[in-house]
Amino acid sequence: MKINQAQQLVQQVIYNSLKDVDNLTISPEQVQQMVEIPKNSQLGDFAFPTFRLAKQLHQAPVEIAKNLAKDVDSSQFTQVCAQGPYVNFFLQRKDIASTTIKEVMEQKNNFGSSSIGENAYIPIDMSSPNIAKPMSMGHLRSTVIGNSIALILNKLNYHPVKINHLGDWGTQFGKLMVAYKKWGSEADVKKDPITNLQKYYVKFHKLDKEHPELDEEAREWFKKLENGDEEATQLWQWFRSESLKSFMKIYDELGITFDSYNGEAFYNDKMDEILDLLEHKGLLQESNGAEIVDLGPDMPPALIKKSDGATLYITRDLAAALYRKRTYHFKKSLYVVGSEQSNHFEQLKAVLAKMGFTWAKDIEHIKFGLITTNGKKLSTREGRVILLENVLHDSVRLAQEQIEEKNPTLTNKEQVAHAVGVGAVIFHDLKNNRTDSFDFNLEDVVRFEGETGPYVQYTHARAMSILRKAGSQAQDEAAVFDTDVDDVTWDILKHLANFPETVQQAAQLREPSVIAKYALHLAKSFNHYYAQTKVLVDDDQLAARLNLVQAVAIVLKEALRLLGVQAPDEM
Repeated sequence: MKINQAQQLVQQVIYNSLKDVDNLTISPEQVQQMVEIPKNSQLGDFAFPTFRLAKQLHQAPVEIAKNLAKDVDSSQFTQVCAQGPYVNFFLQRKDIASTTIKEVMEQKNNFGSSSIGENAYIPIDMSSPNIAKPMSMGHLRSTVIGNSIALILNKLNYHPVKINHLGDWGTQFGKLMVAYKKWGSEADVKKDPITNLQKYYVKFHKLDKEHPELDEEAREWFKKLENGDEEATQLWQWFRSESLKSFMKIYDELGITFDSYNGEAFYNDKMDEILDLLEHKGLLQESNGAEIVDLGPDMPPALIKKSDGATLYITRDLAAALYRKRTYHFKKSLYVVGSEQSNHFEQLKAVLAKMGFTWAKDIEHIKFGLITTNGKKLSTREGRVILLENVLHDSVRLAQEQIEEKNPTLTNKEQVAHAVGVGAVIFHDLKNNRTDSFDFNLEDVVRFEGETGPYVQYTHARAMSILRKAGSQAQDEAAVFDTDVDDVTWDILKHLANFPETVQQAAQLREPSVIAKYALHLAKSFNHYYAQTKVLVDDDQLAARLNLVQAVAIVLKEALRLLGVQAPDEM
């Protein structure tokens, strides 16, 4: 029996005992929602609280629990008992242990996979840095959250399409061109393009507060770019190509690839159709020389075209949404963008709906919180930037120092340090609930102890070390526990059995932290087992214990993979 089947059995026997009780109206769905998993295995594997039944039955919850524990069919459980207002169910462990271990050993890294996605396309708009600006820690979240969601969806047989919607268009290019023309040097840009272009951009924003005429110049240069001016186009292409080279180095460090680099500029020739459709449907209205779509009293109007004729971000996003629907015929279209853009995506969906596109409801804004340092938001304009490339390099260095201390004879130290250092940064981001903001401290991130990526990686390496020491000793993939399964072993087995459900939950919520927290819990459970159990004892249960260790290694490695984190076999 699988653990999800056991849960269904618990729900069924409870419903069977309650469905004919006088004065009680309850459905199988209500029973399903009420069944809980106790935090402590000593309180059972599943529990049913009776508080909600007290009003209908006019009885105390404790009394209801006592009666229900006597009435339910307990033949397929080792024990059913009432404790206070709860009815606790204890499962037959050996059967579930056998099923779980066999399933993991047979399916290996495919354990937890499913065909429910039916190969449906799901484009994921993610990362999307602005050209001519360095990739900072502020870009990390969209990049790693989007990548992990893609990996999770792929495991469930969806077809994710990772789109790096580069910020390669917009008024910021006018600002950058003005800054370069006034203060720039071709030699300096060629020597260190991103650093110097960023320096010019920051200088522009410091000076434009006192010199508003700079903003007017910037608008003129962007208008030149939109009209195909040769000098403006040449500068834009140069800024874009140099920026992409810099971005690719960081993506290579993170181990992340994309299916498309179509940025904002890609949609320049696709916006006329959007404007024509809006015009045809009578949705465009004039407002102070600009063109808007009125979205009613509960939402600000969508500004489609400025009074000078320049288009805006939402115009290109409308074109992108339509292009993606026609290209991928998507089931869902995801945008992994910070929470501060919530209004933008509400407007985007509202305009698409007014245009008659029923698939507007299939667009999802995957919002996330901020990374702060010392409680302050990162800001490109203010020059308060922590470069992502520097963070990754420092993280790898800290990992290497710890490896030198813990395992100086490790043969592939540099490779492992890179996997641990980069993995630490990714894991730290993804272990946080997506919508939460968090403060970043590198020393805490790369620790081998605590709730960190290196802790999970080290646990996987420990499991692999046990298997290497065992060698071919008592290797039997069919071996199962013949004796009673103790609480410590049972805790691991329940975690392993819950992995498929965990993957599906992470996909439904678009929440990689579900996987990260699962990996931490499984790692802690295994380390507790390792501290209390002598695995390599030559007895009749050795093969079963080794299979348990192997199953843990398989699932930990797969959980880390779904986060975009490597799992070295040695550390």
